[in-house]
Amino acid sequence: MTRKERYDFILDYFRKEMPEVETELEFGSVFQLLVAVILSAQCTDKRINQVTPELFRHYPDARSMALAEPEDVLEYIKSVSYPNAKSEHLVKMARMVVERHDGEVPSDMNLLLDLPGVGRKTANVIQSVAFGKATMAVDTHVFRVSHRLGLVSPKDDTPFKVEQALTKNIPAEDVPRAHHWLLLHGRYVCTARKPHCEKCDLKGVCPSASH
Repeated sequence: MTRKERYDFILDYFRKEMPEVETELEFGSVFQLLVAVILSAQCTDKRINQVTPELFRHYPDARSMALAEPEDVLEYIKSVSYPNAKSEHLVKMARMVVERHDGEVPSDMNLLLDLPGVGRKTANVIQSVAFGKATMAVDTHVFRVSHRLGLVSPKDDTPFKVEQALTKNIPAEDVPRAHHWLLLHGRYVCTARKPHCEKCDLKGVCPSASH
């Protein structure tokens, strides 16, 4: 099976099985999405969804969070990973959004990357989920699943190389959904330590499957 045939098969499967798919993070605005994604680094979406309602009740937008101090924000996010660093990033990010962008999260990649706490993966999520752009965020799930399914080469050994390979081979209109397809497949089926090959509908085309 060629790589193109594998892409065609896998994409057709996901289009049929998950025609509508979105992030599992809960948010009410682009700013809240950005906060949730920054918090979700090295942490589960489930945990983030437990802490953000109270956080957003006190700091629903960039202007309110910009007036806070990191220790104020820390009170609401103590249970997430790296809470001290993340509370610093969130307050600095909110202040920059207010000072440079009049309180609105920018859609431009470089402007997003300038914000404290925002790396390439986070910027790609915001561009894709909030603005519908054909950007591919590569987290640990996407990275792992892409390699196991043979969608990328072993030489694609960094998140950026995987991102480039996926966006080159996936039609632009599918890219925003494909991020979620691969992520959810990695979260619930193709798990890190013990993939559930027995219940995976893609095992017939997967070079890594335990047949």
